[in-house]
Formats: sequence, structure tokens, C-alpha cells
Amino acid sequence: MEKLLGLPIDASTHGHEIDQLINFVHILMFVLFIGWGAFFVYLLARFRKGKQQKADYTGVKSHASSYLEGVIVVIEILLLAAFSIPFWAKKVSAAQEPPAEAVRIRVVAQQFAWNIHYPGKDGKLGTTRLDLYDEKTNPIGLDRTSPHGADDITSINQLRIPVGKPILLEITSRDVIHSFAVPLLRVKQDAIPGMSIPMKFTASKTSADITAHYRRPLKLPTKLNAYLYKVTEDVKDKDGKVLLKKNARVPKDYSELVAAGITELSVVPADPIEIVCGQLCGNGHYNMKGFVQILTPEAFEEWLEEEHESLKEEFPELFPDAKKDE
Repeated sequence: MEKLLGLPIDASTHGHEIDQLINFVHILMFVLFIGWGAFFVYLLARFRKGKQQKADYTGVKSHASSYLEGVIVVIEILLLAAFSIPFWAKKVSAAQEPPAEAVRIRVVAQQFAWNIHYPGKDGKLGTTRLDLYDEKTNPIGLDRTSPHGADDITSINQLRIPVGKPILLEITSRDVIHSFAVPLLRVKQDAIPGMSIPMKFTASKTSADITAHYRRPLKLPTKLNAYLYKVTEDVKDKDGKVLLKKNARVPKDYSELVAAGITELSVVPADPIEIVCGQLCGNGHYNMKGFVQILTPEAFEEWLEEEHESLKEEFPELFPDAKKDE
């Protein structure tokens, strides 16, 4: 059913429940479409002018259609009561009471970017202030002199999370209403100014797993935007010269590859997990796009350590203990 509907790969532990609900709804809509379509054709034939010259003011006396409508209402109530509402209640409850080991990350939407705010080694987020806001250097107004703020990590349009661990996103907006959505993780939540809305999920696949799933041949020349893909192996000409190294993006101008006789590449999406805005938020809405990297827990910890070392170099005055260690 997922292939029939063209659903993307599910990279979350809860995604199968959403896909199941989508399947049920589509099956119901298909049955309704066929049923009401057949009923409409029957009415056209049953009450055509050629068969009944004089109007029948009594009409149909059968209550079959009423019973059928009642059955449809019952099915729709079951979809809500047995699937949608319990699933929604479970997700809301999980977000309100996350486990202690949950990785807490703050997401601040703005026209037209996603600002990501991670806690440092202490696991706690520093405070933010409007007067410290700077479009280029401090888009979330982080006060690094506040308690827990010195080691906080920030990024723009790049969300990194570990696989297999509960993730708690605290989503808000700096200007208008946006909607944080990652289709492959089956998550979507409005970002509303003045509110911090929690959203919990757990990734079940790494970016490497997802990338491997979308491996495909790319024939050259192509009408597709080749730059959106990267090669899965070294690309060499007939003399053995490496034209593209493994994991390199396909260049926008790939004329050199075509001239070398390369007609097909083995490629994967360069950024398979996209963050999109699901709410029309202004003229630049189409450009409000970010990316998710799902790492192994070890790789995630290594990245945190690298960022921490970078912060000590950038703000040495905030890490007096680092000088003592040296």
C-alpha cells in the first residue's frame, strides 16, 4: 500500500502508525469514490427521461441510501475514535512527559530559515534575549553569559540527531506562523510566535541507511538537477583518471563527464532528509528548507565534542577551566 501511494521511506519508530491511518483513509475514500460513482450512474439510467416520461412525485421509498450513509459515518467515527484521537493523545502525552534520556533541542523558525539551538555538555539550554538578536551572528539572541549558555551550540537549517534516542524538539517562531515538517520522520508541528510547543519522536534509521535506500542510476545528460545528487563510487575516465571522488556532488555543469564518455552514474540524494515549512509564511516560503542528519549515537557525541572545542577557541573567556587544563 505504501508503494501504491508513493509514501516516502519511514525513518521513525512511530511512522508505521501514521502510514496505517493514511492507508485506512485512502481505502475508505476509494470505496466511497467507486460506490458513489456507481450509484450516480445507476440514477442516471434509472430515472432517465426515455424510461419515465412523466415525473414521479413520490420518489424512491427505499431507505438503503440512508443506511449506507449511516455505515459511512460509523466508519469515520471509528477512524477518529480508534486511531486518530488515541494516536494524537499518546504523542501529546509523550511530548509533555519526555524520558530523562531524551535529547532536547530548540527550533526557532523565522522568515525564512530554521534556527537550531542545542544544549552543551551540561544538557541544559541557556537563555535568549531579544536585545542580543543579530541576523548574522546571533539569530536566536543567545546569551552566552547566562547559566548554561556558554557551551550551547547553534546552527541554521542543519538539524543533527542521534538514531535510536528520544528526541524532544521545542518549536517556536520569531515572526509569523510556520510549520516544522520532516516527511521521512513523519513529524509536523506548527511554529507559533510566543509559544514553545514540544514534539517528541525517535529516529529508527541513520542518514546512511536512508541514502542507501534511494540509490539509483542517473543517466547523462539529464533534465534533473544533477547537483542534488552525489556519486556512490569514484567516477573515472577510460584512462583511469578520477573525475569525481566517492560522495562528491554531481556538478551542475557535468559537460566534462559527458565529454569523457560517462553516460550513467550511480547516485544517491545529497540531502535525503529535508525540513520543509508546511505553512505559507511569506514570499520566500518556497526557500525555507533545512536538512536533517541522523547519526549514530557515537558520531553524534563526537560532533558535540568537536563543536565544544570550537566554542572554547571562539569564546575562550567563557571557558576559564580550559586554560587551567592546558
